Amino acid sequence: MSIENLKTYDPFAEADDDSGQTKQTQEYIHIRIQQRNGRKTLTTVQGIPSKFDHKKILKVVKKEFACNGTIISDTESKGMGEVIQLQGDQRLKIKEFLTSKDEGLGLDEKTIKVHGF
Repeated sequence: MSIENLKTYDPFAEADDDSGQTKQTQEYIHIRIQQRNGRKTLTTVQGIPSKFDHKKILKVVKKEFACNGTIISDTESKGMGEVIQLQGDQRLKIKEFLTSKDEGLGLDEKTIKVHGF
């Protein structure tokens, strides 16, 4: 009797041994939402290129979206680079800001991935 479907698939096989990140995720900007307690949520933006000043981006976003936010440094985010953390569900607004050529950064929409519910 031959059992052939017992081959296991490792979803983390393509991850680098050093950083734990896959090679594809380093060129994308990931926008995620995290549930806190009750109806409270956090929006995290990861992978914004280092040519942009994260502090200035955060200052503009906080004023424009009327929310609070912070920058999680490289040491706290365990090798994910600098992560911008915003209060509330700001996924669509931050995507529009990143892709807008007039008021935003003018990034390509294909490089942005929105995760969440």
